[in-house]
Amino acid sequence: MSIQKSLAHATPATGLHTRVPLNTLAIPLGLAGLAQVWSVAASALGLPFELGQAFWLVAGISWIWTLAVHTHRGKRTDQPLSHQLTHFAQGPLAAILPIAAMLLGANLHHTIPLAGTVLTLISMTAAAAFAAWILGFWMRGQLPLESVHGGYFLPISAAGLVGALAAAQAGLDWLAIGSFAVGIVFWLVISVFFFLRLARRPTMPAPLLPTLAIMMAPPAVASAAWLTISGGRPDLVFEGLTAITVLMVLIQATLLPRYGALPFSLGFWSFTFPVASVAALAITWLHLLQPPAWQAITVGLLAAVTLLVVSIATKSILLLNATTRAARQQRRRHH
Repeated sequence: MSIQKSLAHATPATGLHTRVPLNTLAIPLGLAGLAQVWSVAASALGLPFELGQAFWLVAGISWIWTLAVHTHRGKRTDQPLSHQLTHFAQGPLAAILPIAAMLLGANLHHTIPLAGTVLTLISMTAAAAFAAWILGFWMRGQLPLESVHGGYFLPISAAGLVGALAAAQAGLDWLAIGSFAVGIVFWLVISVFFFLRLARRPTMPAPLLPTLAIMMAPPAVASAAWLTISGGRPDLVFEGLTAITVLMVLIQATLLPRYGALPFSLGFWSFTFPVASVAALAITWLHLLQPPAWQAITVGLLAAVTLLVVSIATKSILLLNATTRAARQQRRRHH
């Protein structure tokens, strides 16, 4: 019961004496995913390069803003950062910060190659260091199976696969291959524990249900990474990874009623990057095969992902405003 209570409060209420929940790091990652979709669509449809770059600018600003907010709040509380990093529900989500930076670095490489390469290398190094640390923490034998959620794919599997994509786009093929191998191996390892937890333990608490969507991200990102590594030539590996992505999407379709029953929270940002990764892969396939009306379908996918992200962003702003007003009213009552 104590584990369930801990997980149920994985998204604590924002307050003056608490750190910002680590699931808010999914905001810049989701925006980077949206920018990736726009870049892929712009390339497929022959749209101006600058159109996709505008979304990357928004993603970069949100990354800096999110980091600043976490740093500022952290200085105003006596709660150590290690408390979040060792929290079985929140800790793995810290990997989102360098993962988003990898994507930003890979895109920056298109316009400022040296800066993009440096940012990619720094973020991959940070991700590798965090992955090694958290894996060592889990190996202490104190990890309850009930604590495993979709976010556990992030520190090693997702970081490795996104790193492979970023490194390949930055021209670091040697690093891309190594990162891809790490990502694939730990995707399989974490999947065993993840599905075992879902089958053998109680239903995941509502605040963590959106993390189930992360299942779609590893095969979708792996497909994009391998296509980039192989020089844009679709092969059997690319097709196999795409097939796994389709299966993961079908699983998500069965979960839609459970998602629809959830009250909105900042945890909904967990939907954005996986959905964007799948959409980017779908647009890539449409461009490769060019079936009838493929351009119209591409525009439809682009509009759907954009609408999803804008909707979640709007509801997040309304939720934060309501939370801020409630906190101010509570302070007035105490005074």
